[in-house]
Amino acid sequence: MNDSRYVCPKCGNTQYETDEFRATGGMFSKIFDVQNKKFTTVTCTLCKYTEIYKTDSSTLGNIFDFFTN
Repeated sequence: MNDSRYVCPKCGNTQYETDEFRATGGMFSKIFDVQNKKFTTVTCTLCKYTEIYKTDSSTLGNIFDFFTN
């Protein structure tokens, strides 16, 4: 993506890629393998510097994770 507002703090590049991942939180979510924390990443396409932002996780996604793991 190219957004005129984004500037990589390491190299000054203005192009980036976004992605997301989920992770487990506390003890019970680890035991039941429920990935209840959701994060969005923004990665510079030139130097690969990556920033991670915590985002809201949906209840429906948590239920789906519980029954599919």
